[in-house]
Amino acid sequence: MDVLQRNNVRSFGKGSQTLLFAHGFGCDQNMWRFITPAFEAQFKIVTFDYVGCGNSDMEAYNPNRYSSLHGYAQDIIELCDALELNQIIFIGHSVSCMIGALASIQRMYLFKSLIMIGPSAKYVNDDEYYGGFSNGDLEGLFEVMDYNYIGWASFLAPVVMKNSDQPELAQELEESFCATDPDINRKFARVTFFSDNRDDLKKLKVPSLIMQCSEDAIAPDEVGHYVAHNIPFSTFVKMEATGHCPHLSHPAETISIIHNYISA
Repeated sequence: MDVLQRNNVRSFGKGSQTLLFAHGFGCDQNMWRFITPAFEAQFKIVTFDYVGCGNSDMEAYNPNRYSSLHGYAQDIIELCDALELNQIIFIGHSVSCMIGALASIQRMYLFKSLIMIGPSAKYVNDDEYYGGFSNGDLEGLFEVMDYNYIGWASFLAPVVMKNSDQPELAQELEESFCATDPDINRKFARVTFFSDNRDDLKKLKVPSLIMQCSEDAIAPDEVGHYVAHNIPFSTFVKMEATGHCPHLSHPAETISIIHNYISA
């Protein structure tokens, strides 16, 4: 299989150091359009779509492979192998933070550092951990997803985006949710929200930046601090940006933080 076609991989920019951008659940590589122009003069940029998202090869979707985040992490590794990449700076949003972490644990030499925007190691609360959601919260969300997919998208998008002064962004996210195959999106959602990667955090051996948004309903402050506390060699930055998608709602601040971390 042509991995680059499977994941709709785009490569551009002028530098020798590679920045690999990985989108979040229900999104595609277009979500990075406000960020990548700031780096393409100095870096090689690689963007892609997970199988089942954007313009990826839908025929390549395998429910067994993608029944856990490890299947998506394998895509990252295969993409790097196909482009002969190593020592990349991985920039992941939301669930991609843990996907990148899993890939890094498996193939550490491929990664120079991890930049995590809105990471969560586990979304579900338990007796000793606060993830932001109860099992009942998520099962209710999935019930709506099963019976009223359009209604689910229109409800969740503004919650994720948060910035009511920019309603066009919530509309874009809603359209992105709806553009994805509903059956694949349901499966990806369950894998995303019911994964538990807490034990994986301490296995990371590369420097990591945790970018924590303000008023993030998907990955609240407690989650970001937990991730940062449990990853060796981590740096935590609290953003002024609100919501869960600062690369769309607050691109200037997002660019500044990434640039400062890379430069340092």
